[in-house]
Amino acid sequence: MKPRRKFNPDLLPERPNLDFEDPLWRQGITWVAGVDEAGRGALAGPVAAGAVVLPPDQPELMLKLSGVRDSKVMSAKEREIWAAEIKAEALAWGVGMASPAEIDAVGIVPATYRAVSRALANLAISPQHVLVDYLTLPEVICPQTPLVKGDARSLSIAAAAILAKTTRDAILVDLDQSFPGYDFAKNKGYGTAAHRQAIAAQGPCSQHRRTFSPVNVYDSFFPPQSE
Repeated sequence: MKPRRKFNPDLLPERPNLDFEDPLWRQGITWVAGVDEAGRGALAGPVAAGAVVLPPDQPELMLKLSGVRDSKVMSAKEREIWAAEIKAEALAWGVGMASPAEIDAVGIVPATYRAVSRALANLAISPQHVLVDYLTLPEVICPQTPLVKGDARSLSIAAAAILAKTTRDAILVDLDQSFPGYDFAKNKGYGTAAHRQAIAAQGPCSQHRRTFSPVNVYDSFFPPQSE
């Protein structure tokens, strides 16, 4: 495996653009999918992946998706608004998940690969090239380009990240109703101080990743909670 090149953050563009998509489109590679994940570092809930194929050769595309940024710097409301715009403008989009049980069974990186494979499988068209944020995807057959800080550099990757994040957040809001006490609607499964305190007080539920610390510390002290 080739060592990854370090990326100078001073070279980040003001917003994600089409600098990686355009050269591929000019080569006749029409269907370029941006891919990114969400929830990889959470203590609970699935890991999600999004895949987005944007239409090529549309000068107005940057304007139409002018609010798309690295999802981590956007508010929840902004992500919701732009998720709808992304779905409207994309040639195809898909989201895939890997469950907490899968994460515990195979590990977070292989589970993330599964989520990505499912997102790509959910596309209405088969991509000819994949742009992916940081990861190299071993099960993806078509050519791929892993980009450090890809969600801040590629519009396709940034769009995929927003779809992964908004879909996963909605799932955690729903889980908050079934598993009260952990405040999933607010923390989205991430290890906030309050979330860690809830795990210590009432133990993990079936949506927690039991191989993750500190969930595994309390796992043996509490009987498993039902779905």
